[in-house]
Amino acid sequence: MSSFQPAEYGPVFEPLAAIDRCRSLGTGQPDPTLRRSLQHATLATAFGDARLVDLDMARCCLAGIWLLHDFLHESHAISQQIETSSGSFWHGVMHRREGDFSNAKYWFRQVGPHPVFDELGPQIAALAFSDDAAGTQLVAPGGKFDPYAMVDACQTAVSGGDASFCQSVQQLEWELLFSHCYRRALGR
Repeated sequence: MSSFQPAEYGPVFEPLAAIDRCRSLGTGQPDPTLRRSLQHATLATAFGDARLVDLDMARCCLAGIWLLHDFLHESHAISQQIETSSGSFWHGVMHRREGDFSNAKYWFRQVGPHPVFDELGPQIAALAFSDDAAGTQLVAPGGKFDPYAMVDACQTAVSGGDASFCQSVQQLEWELLFSHCYRRALGR
């Protein structure tokens, strides 16, 4: 399982990430009282005094934090401007959450092989012992994450299936992708 620790992401991201990250598979309910805090998370403020070495990865973190709080429109506005594999990854997750499943698959095709896929596979396999072995074989056959199967599984769950497994995978996906982008933004 992911060892995501919000305190590792600085004083701006920490309180924004220190929530229940097991989010709705759909659009969710953005909390308008958080808008100001999210707007405060900018390239100039969110990373503190750290020197940014990859501005696209830093923007990916911003897209991710808006998405975590169910502000899909704001996340989309950021991710669609990032023409990288990670930007496409956030873009695909956002479209999956809004229920535009074919568009989500389009964006996952733009991702190509991503290092987070390699991390996700084994961690999803670990969920088999605590959650859903059949779901694991669907979205991570042979321990390899399949983003298209994840889109299909989420579509089935949103249509009335059991959402808990997909929500657990989505949480892992968010945590690993956010961490990856944060580290790369700082050159780590």
